[in-house]
This record gives sequence, C-alpha cells and structure tokens, in this order.
Amino acid sequence: MSRPMPKNFNFKESEPRIYKWWEENGWFKPEVAPPDAEPFVISMPPPNVTGSLHIGHALTASVEDLMIRYERMRGKAALWVPGTDHAGIATQLMVERLLLSEGTSRVQVGREEFLARTWAWKEKYGNVISDQHRRLGTSCDWDRERFTLDDSLSKAVAEVFVTLYEQGLIYRGPRLVNWSPGLQTAVSDLEVEREEEQGKLYYFKYPVEGGEYLPVATTRPETILGDTAVCVHPEDDRYKHLIGKTAYVPMLNRAIPIIADDYVDREFGTGALKITPGHDFNDYEIGQRHKLPVINILNRDASMNEQAGLYKGLDRFACREKLWADMEAAGLTIKVADHTYIVPRSQRGGEVVEPLLSTQWFLKIQPLAEKALAAVRDGRIKIVPERFEKIYYHWLENIEDWCISRQLWWGHRIPAWYGPNGEVYVGKQPPAGDGWTPELDVLDTWFSSGLWPFSTLGWPEQTPDLKRFYPTSTMETGYDILFFWVARMIMLGMWFTDEAPFNTVYLHGLIRDKFGRKISKTLGNTIDPLDLIDQFGADPLRFTLVTGGTPGNDINLDTERIESNWKFVNKVWQMANFITSNLDGDVQPGLPSKADLSLPSRWIISRLMRLVANVQYLFDIYQYGEAGRQIYEFLWSEFADWFIEMSKHPLYEGDAAAKSETQRTLVAVLDTALRLLHPFMPFFTEEIWSYIPHDGKALILARWPSADASYLDDSAEAEMNLIMELVRAIRNVRAEYNVDPGRKIAAVVAAGNNAALLQRYSYLFARLCNVSEISFLAAGAAAPGDAASVVINDVTAYLPLAGLIDIKAECERLTKEQQKLQEQINRSQAMLANEQFINRAKPDVVEKERARLADLQASHTQITERLSSLCK
Repeated sequence: MSRPMPKNFNFKESEPRIYKWWEENGWFKPEVAPPDAEPFVISMPPPNVTGSLHIGHALTASVEDLMIRYERMRGKAALWVPGTDHAGIATQLMVERLLLSEGTSRVQVGREEFLARTWAWKEKYGNVISDQHRRLGTSCDWDRERFTLDDSLSKAVAEVFVTLYEQGLIYRGPRLVNWSPGLQTAVSDLEVEREEEQGKLYYFKYPVEGGEYLPVATTRPETILGDTAVCVHPEDDRYKHLIGKTAYVPMLNRAIPIIADDYVDREFGTGALKITPGHDFNDYEIGQRHKLPVINILNRDASMNEQAGLYKGLDRFACREKLWADMEAAGLTIKVADHTYIVPRSQRGGEVVEPLLSTQWFLKIQPLAEKALAAVRDGRIKIVPERFEKIYYHWLENIEDWCISRQLWWGHRIPAWYGPNGEVYVGKQPPAGDGWTPELDVLDTWFSSGLWPFSTLGWPEQTPDLKRFYPTSTMETGYDILFFWVARMIMLGMWFTDEAPFNTVYLHGLIRDKFGRKISKTLGNTIDPLDLIDQFGADPLRFTLVTGGTPGNDINLDTERIESNWKFVNKVWQMANFITSNLDGDVQPGLPSKADLSLPSRWIISRLMRLVANVQYLFDIYQYGEAGRQIYEFLWSEFADWFIEMSKHPLYEGDAAAKSETQRTLVAVLDTALRLLHPFMPFFTEEIWSYIPHDGKALILARWPSADASYLDDSAEAEMNLIMELVRAIRNVRAEYNVDPGRKIAAVVAAGNNAALLQRYSYLFARLCNVSEISFLAAGAAAPGDAASVVINDVTAYLPLAGLIDIKAECERLTKEQQKLQEQINRSQAMLANEQFINRAKPDVVEKERARLADLQASHTQITERLSSLCK
C-alpha cells in the first residue's frame, strides 16, 4: 500500500528539502558510480563571482544539469565542476562604484586597500550565485567548486604565462589597441560591441601647398589633430596631380604628405582619406606600409594631450566641437551631413572605445590556433550545431595577436619585473636582488578562464582528478562566447596538455523576449529567473528553457509557456495521485509479463517503448527540446487522456487479475516516464517517484530506461487506434449536435472484421464517449435511418438522432439561427455595396468586413445543410 500523496505538489517546501537530501547523501559526486565507470565531465562556464543568476545562466544550468543527470542515470561517473570567475572589469567596476558612494575612489585608497575591499566584496557576495544555482536544482559537485583566483588556479596561470614567454610567444611592445577611457584599460576586440548609430559626416578642406585644398570627410574631426598623411587612390583622376605634394593639418599647420594607396574607396565621402595611424586600425596599417609617424593625441581618459596644441586638456567630444567651430571660422569647413555608421562601445562601460597606441603584453596566438583548428577539422572536437564550425574556422584562420594585459588592479598580476637598467624578468617567483619593480598590469580575464577545464582539476600538478577526469566530455555554453572563451580553451588546452580539453562543444542560443527582442534594461523586458522560480518552481522554468529552442537557435521566452508547464507538473501530479490511490497490497515494480497484458496495456507499453527509443535517438543527436516535447505529449495525450481513463474499468469493475495487471502497468509506465522526465524536471519527478513502488534509493540514481523491443506491438497499436478514432468521431458528433455530456446514447455498428474486438472492449465506449449500448449490424442488413454516421476504416457506427436530440426542438433552434445569420449577411452585404464606406474606411477595415461576410456565409451554408438533412 502506497502512502497517500498530498493533493498538490508544494514546490516551495519540496524543492529545498529534496535538494538538501540529494546533496547531503553525496549523490552529486562522481564517486556514486563504480570505480571503473566511464567518466562524463562538464566544466561549468564560470559566472561572475559578484553577479546574480540571470536568465542566460538559468538556460546554461538547465541544459548542463540535464546532460549530467542523464549520464549519471546511465551509470557514468558524472562530474560537473562548478565555479566562478573573478571577472576583472565587472568586479572592479562594482567596487569602484561602492567606493564612489562612500566619497572616495580606487586611486585615493590605493592598490592594497582596494584589493582588500574587493576580496571583502567577493566574500560577501561571492556565494550568491552558487546558492541561486542550487535553487535551480543543479547537481554539481560543490566540494570541487573553484574560483579563478584560487591559489591552485593562480599557480596554473603563472605556469602558462611563463612557459609561453619562454617559448617566445609572449612579448611586450607598443601597438594600437582598443582603449576604454572610462575603465582606463585596454579591451579586446571581443569586448567591443559594434552597432550602427546615427551620427554626422564632417566635410572639410585640407590645405595643400600652392593654395589648393583637398576635400576630406571624417566622422571624428578631433582626430584631424593626429593626422600624418592624406591619402587618395592612385588612379583617381581628380587628385592624381596632388600625390607627393604637402598638405597642412588644419589649425596646427603641421606639414604632412599626400600619398596614394589602393585601400581608398573613391566612392565614399570625397574619395580622399585623412590618415591617423595613432587612432584608427586601418590607418595604422596604411601608416605601416608608408612608414608614416604615429602621433597619439589622447590621454588615458580620452582628453587631448600636448600633441593637440591649443586643444590640450579638452575632452575628446568637446575638442570635436571647438575644433570644428575654429575651422568654420577659418573657412575650412564644407558641410555636415547625417550619417549612419558603426560605433565601437565598451561592452562593460558602454562608452565609445578609442583606438590608442599603448605598450601592452601580447600573445602570438597563431601557433596555438593551428592546433585548435586541427582538433576540430580531424573530428577530435565536434561542434553542435555543425554550422558554427565555419565561423570557428574563419575566426581562427584570421586571428591576430592577443592583447593579454589589462590596466586593472583586480586579477592575476602579470609575473614580470623591471630592473633598474630597463631589463625585464619573467618568472614564477620574484627575481633576487634589489631595484626590481613589479609589473602593475593584470591579465585579461579570458586568459585564466581559458585554462578552466584543466586548471580546475589540479593542473599543472598531476592530481588524481586530472588523471581521472581530463579531458572533460562536453563544453556547453552560449554561441556568443564561442570566440571569447571556447576557442581559447581549445587553443590553450591543446598547447599545454596535448589533448582536446573536451570532445563536444554544444552551443545554445540566446534568450529573447516573447516578441523576439533582445533582453535589455533599456527595453524594460528583463526576466528574473528567481522571480519565476518563486512563482512557478524550478521545474517549469527548466522545462520551458530546454524545450523552447534547438541547438544554436535563440529562444523567445514567454511566461505563459512557463505557466503552461506548471500546469503540466500539476497534471502529472494528479495522474500519480490517481495511480497511488488505486494501489492495494504490494505492487511489484517493473513491467508485467506481456502474456498477462490486456489490449490497452499492450498498447500503452508499446507506445512507451517507442517513446523511450525516440527519446534516446533525440538525446544522441542533442535534440533535447524535441525529446522533452515528446515526453510531455505522451504523458498528457496518451497516458492521461486515454490509458488512465481506460484503466478505471478494470480498477473499479474488473476481476482481481485484471486489476493487478492494470496496477502494475500504471506503475511501470509512470516509473519509466518519470525517469525520462527527471533530467528536465528533477524536483517533482523525484517527489512522485518516492510515492510509487520502486527499486533503489532515489530517482536521481535510477537507471535510464532502454527500449525493450519485445513489447513493441503493431497489432495492439492498430486495434487501439481504431477504437480511439471511433471514440473521437463519436465525441465530435455529440459536440456537433450539442448533446449533453452526461447523456447516454446508443450506437449501431457495422463492424466488418472487428466485431469481436469492439464487443470485447465495448466498455471503453461507455467510459470514453458515453455510448452505453452497442448493437451490431448483421452483414447485408440495412443501415438505420435518421442516424448520424461515422466511418473509420471498415467500421461504420450509426448514432440514431432520436437518441441524441429532440429533433423538433433542434429544427426550431436551427431555423432561428439561420434567420439571424441571414440578417447579419444582409447588413454586411449592404455595407460592402456602399461606395462611401469602401472609399472612406481604412483598407484593413474593409478587408475585415469582407472576411466576416465570408465566415457568415459559410456558417449559413452549414446550417442550411443541417436543416435539410434533419428537418425533412
């Protein structure tokens, strides 16, 4: 006898209790599997340590937990390594804002105090996102949780940096970089968001020796002060005669050459290009080809420096206005036109990024990229979906040296020191002797997180975890960080371990709102997953996220779908409640013998086995969303709507054998379906499983189902499909004639070769469509008159109308409905015949009226046909 289930699933009470039970029993650890079990390992993409769970994290966690729970149930030593990233820029910004609110700043408190305050911040807020992950049900091994600034991971970072330096792949030197004036640090290309914005194109005159001038256009007039040449196309007849002459920088009157280069687009602007090697990446390349000097006109905060002459000290945008006004006064301006162009902005700070010449540390990444390209090309790493491989190849084939230094205080300090005579020392320990000054820059956050799959397992030490669990298995993350992070993990993993760090990269899409718009504070459409968990529980949110999309495609998230999946949880709970309340004695778990099964049981178990096989196939090809949808459809549309309803006859009216067989089938099907559903919705499935007869300690450890082909039964499915189609058709007739659901009706059936089947299971018609009496028409006998008929294959069921409705009353009702429709048709036709209405109304209003008339006429035709057949 099963213990009684509560009426509803109380997720607010159950989820924390179940999670605590799982964790305290150590069931998230790979050691629950046998020592010789095959490992399955995922390294969690480490969220920012000071962050909180956003909807993107919830998607990542839901998909990865599904993978881990699935492999754990398959008997593998499943390890999910959790952790957090120190997130240099993001964390430093937060602490700087805190200091600002206290009336001080990073510079005022000094580096040592600032780092102490940042560690304090990390200790206070660093566990928030880990606790929030627990609320989602993530089955990570929390004893193996890592932080990118842990001592062991910092040791790995130093090892990698020093090795790369000794291999001649890391160097320090001046180069044009993306400079964030607000953050006052270099940022990588991947940390710059480039979007179209409406701006201005400024046309002006560049004075040329001999009194001529060149018309030039720019979107950034302040950079004129850093020009070192003007460039034209060598075949541009307009300007050929000026090549080799001298031009003069407006307002500064500095002499610069006029040069020729094929790079110039003769159709853009005026066809003449100002060259500012110190503040434009393309100009820098032209400058290198023509050996032009590089002039930097900006300070670190984007104010103008001494190279800007009388504009020194002005903010860059204030300089733009002042310079343009001065040029206008000097007669050097032509016009200002509206112009749409790409503006680079800092991903973190949001301010416009400036190309700036700066001395930085760089990594020659091409040799590492070659190994990473080979790993995907030869199949050691598979990217899902495959279309992202082309993007991956393109990026790595065109990769440039990586600027790995950042002018921040929070992060891994670059292990370099400068001697009194300009010498540079790089090592894991400080150099001996006096007079050495440590490097102040820290490493790009992506440098340390690029080591994540192996540094978290103990590398460079040959730890037991590294030997057992590296290489890892699957890297699951959003496609938006394929280059930020995934490619760098592959490059660094291949270089330092000579093995691919994982064999599969699974890329999910981005979350958008229900209208397909990007989630942003500006649009006011942010979605807080914790609010959704508070409202619906973790399971409906997880299921919605996993089933809402396919690999690599974005998900339009609608809270109505989460609510719908919450109703699904309640539906399955009610199914289970029905089943457990109809168990008596000890019901043996597992499938009953096929020989003992009734037709409905043979049918539902055959359908279950097809589901298990389909789900396995879909898991094998990473189509988790479709797998979840099929489980949902089976439970709701086949198990609940049909089999549970069918089971009530043997449970309430059958003999002991029929009742026992039905009980075992109900339990076995529910047990298997819960196992399939568990990786998607772990909490409520675990809770239900505890109430039904089962083998084992917990569903989280139960074996993943496999399809038993011996239970596949085409015959049972065909016979049940006939019965169900007849039931559906009879239900449709009842609905068509507005027959009260509680009214019992009779049927006369011409059954062909199916008389015995329909006779044996006539009770199904009584229960499923309230046909209380079935009589069978003898071969060759005439069909009854005044009857509605339904035809399914070679079976025809006649439903005498006298048993369905009061024919006289129905005819009167239909006549009134016909008259009412005719009146509406007449009004609509008159309106559409009115020229004033046609000419004055909006086209969509006229079209709606025409569509309405068509609908009215179709309804009128249906009622006329009904009257003709019924009211003779």
